[in-house]
Amino acid sequence: MNQTSNAIALPCLLLAAGRGERMRPLTDNLPKPLLTIKNKSLLAWHLEALSRAGIRQIVINHAWLGQKIEDALGDGSQFDLKIQYSPEVSALETAGGIRKALPLLNPADYFLVINGDVFCPNFPIGQLLEHLKACRQQTNPPLA
Repeated sequence: MNQTSNAIALPCLLLAAGRGERMRPLTDNLPKPLLTIKNKSLLAWHLEALSRAGIRQIVINHAWLGQKIEDALGDGSQFDLKIQYSPEVSALETAGGIRKALPLLNPADYFLVINGDVFCPNFPIGQLLEHLKACRQQTNPPLA
């Protein structure tokens, strides 16, 4: 995919810092977002969908075994993305993770936040982008 012609100025934060207690023992040595379905990690499903939608800037927060996430995904080039990481010594929970990642996201107005440990292959990213386009065209856009 051509990054320049299809890129959408909307950063995305993938939340991947949790311990995955309910998935133990699978998560004792692997972060939950790296568990696989159909030979693909949960994070890879999201990254492929975001890339298809034209979103290029991704930040992934991590805590539990986070280096394994960085090692598995690298800079995102295999997905035609730019991935940055927001490491946490211990999981900061959702709002804390978002707050810590904001300087990396550097949103002009809006940004996406997606739980990295869920499987949702048909998530309607395209519909979200259409809604975003409509919000950006409003005289007084919500939340901006």
